[in-house]
Amino acid sequence: MNVLLLACVLLPLLGFVLILCSPDNEHRIAAISLWITRLKGVAVLGLLAGWAIGGFANYEYQWLMLYQHDNYQFPLLFFLDKVGAAYLFVVWAIFSAIVKYCRVYLHREPGYKRFFKTIFGFVFGLNLIVLAGSIDMLFAGWEIVGISSFLLIAFYRQRPQPIRNALRAYTIYRFCDVGLLIGTWMSHMLFHESQHFSELLTLFDHHNLPPAGYAALAIMSWLIILAASGKSAQFPFCFWLPRAMEGPTPSSAIFYGALSIHLGVFLLLRTLPIWSYHYLPRLIVLSIGALTVLIASLSEKTQSNIKGQVAYASITQVGLMFIELALGLESLVLLHFMGNAFLRCYQLLVSPSIVAHLLRVEGNVDGDFYINSEDKLSFLPVSIRQSVPEVLQNTLYVFALQEGHLELLVRTLLWNPLKTLGKQFNALSLWIKWLAALALLTIIAIAASDVSGMAKIYLSMPVSLAMAVVSLSAFSNKHSPYQVWHSVTLSSLLAGVAVWMMAPDASFDVLLFFSGILPSWALGVVAMAVLLRNDNFAASPFVFRAFAQTRPGWSLALLLSFLGLIGFPITPAFLGEDLLLSHASSQHPWFALSITISFVINGIAAARMYLRLCMGQPVELRSSGD
Repeated sequence: MNVLLLACVLLPLLGFVLILCSPDNEHRIAAISLWITRLKGVAVLGLLAGWAIGGFANYEYQWLMLYQHDNYQFPLLFFLDKVGAAYLFVVWAIFSAIVKYCRVYLHREPGYKRFFKTIFGFVFGLNLIVLAGSIDMLFAGWEIVGISSFLLIAFYRQRPQPIRNALRAYTIYRFCDVGLLIGTWMSHMLFHESQHFSELLTLFDHHNLPPAGYAALAIMSWLIILAASGKSAQFPFCFWLPRAMEGPTPSSAIFYGALSIHLGVFLLLRTLPIWSYHYLPRLIVLSIGALTVLIASLSEKTQSNIKGQVAYASITQVGLMFIELALGLESLVLLHFMGNAFLRCYQLLVSPSIVAHLLRVEGNVDGDFYINSEDKLSFLPVSIRQSVPEVLQNTLYVFALQEGHLELLVRTLLWNPLKTLGKQFNALSLWIKWLAALALLTIIAIAASDVSGMAKIYLSMPVSLAMAVVSLSAFSNKHSPYQVWHSVTLSSLLAGVAVWMMAPDASFDVLLFFSGILPSWALGVVAMAVLLRNDNFAASPFVFRAFAQTRPGWSLALLLSFLGLIGFPITPAFLGEDLLLSHASSQHPWFALSITISFVINGIAAARMYLRLCMGQPVELRSSGD
């Protein structure tokens, strides 16, 4: 069982590495993908068979201890139950179909190798989520899936719209990651040594006292619901999913039709004992699902393309799953998920064939060609839409076309205030910024001297304020990639310094965090220096540079440095973020919120900078096209 479980997780990673190291040859990449998929199928079916023979009992396996220091532990822990088994089977079945489909569908596509690398990375992250035994492991897979989505939406990087939509989707992901990040450190604070998913049921056993007070559990529940709503495009984040369909049809099928869209449901299922302990979180989940069903079902009627219609149909079904979860129908949710995943995957994969068929039919008939469904359905009763007054029909139609103005609402509440604050700081004169930097260095020097612990805590407050200000500066800066890069790095360093000032015994953990941040910063500076050697970025900051196509090696280096700088699980910075949040929450919980928001804003700023530099159409191709 242990070997099969590890094979289920690690085989996609092996496929990613083999494709990465192989030459850009379609036959070899297709052969690697096919054999890895077959081996994964053997591992999945063998694991599920062994689990069934064992009586469908919950199964937990700790592979190794990745990191341990003082009271903090990060084990590589895996967990299998009925929820994980259902998701694992669906992931394998749909991934196998996608791989077989893409071997032909993407024939002679310039990004053939890039596509297969990304979907194997996506499935590796998805398996980490499905088989994670703790919320820390789940968050690692959560980040991998988010980056994979970001890269696949921008797959057709020559066009500006996929790039903008990739940033839009990633922005929603990062904002909603606030819920999962803070929920992670709250689990450390509330549950102590009992953070495993296998132990949640016993923690919330009605025969025992709850592991925390009502207020703490309510806050953690709201954070989990926020993360689940963003990942599954539920109210008020419904608008980003149809725009994420800019990628290839197979990626739309595996991400937003079948698998990624249901990860919010999985998160709610996995953390069910936490948020279902009281009625208020259940009511919130029910309300989110009902509002999503209403808005998405209306918006679906006004979509002019198949992908948009399927996207809103999938959002509607996930909204119904939220309602079912709120009503306590967990088994029904699993059946609903499996049926919806297979159906939406099938619809998206056959959509190009349907369009081609209709075009052929239209070309083979004389005169105009219309598809009039009302004539075929004339025997049905009048629909609700046709029975309401015409004024209300028009109002609903405009409301649906605008998708409920949800994007405007989110921009007004989240994006614009942060952007405005950052612009105000960037507008300050240079001498004021230098004075602030000098004052900040003086405060840090005083804290480094032998002062009392209470004095250090007070001194850490202006440092934490400077951390937030620098993050906002990076967020609103579009004119200098160097300034964005240095601001993101400085914000991360200030977060570590503030934690050290609050908790001097956290010095080793702060240094561990810096060991991931500083090398990533240095690599990014070198990569940008090479890429921008003869480029005047300030003269035209809103033009995509397309270095991923013209300078792929250094563009890859910039991508790796970007991932390391935002705490992606490839450097010690990933563990360092969790450690900083743990120390901050043990001293002052308010600071954990500010540091989390700064990390999120830094990720969005760095992602936008990376897109500006590496995506787009090369200048010579734009000139010839004009």
